Amino acid sequence: MDETEAGKQKFLEVVRGVDQSVQVVIPVTPSNSLFLISLTKGANRKFITVAEDDLIDLPHEASIEVKIAKMVKEVVAAL
Repeated sequence: MDETEAGKQKFLEVVRGVDQSVQVVIPVTPSNSLFLISLTKGANRKFITVAEDDLIDLPHEASIEVKIAKMVKEVVAAL
């Protein structure tokens, strides 16, 4: 598993830890070093932008995990 795939898996774990009913779509490749990630719950959908470097470092750096988890919690609450 490459670094990006490991980061995507960790991102999914973070989302599942917030709300297991949220569906996540992560693009295969970034655009301008950013991933535009879709979070859907029921009929509601929100998008968040995550830097490629943050996604790659997510499995290894707790500070990035905290930042991503906070962002995910805010978006899921808005769903």
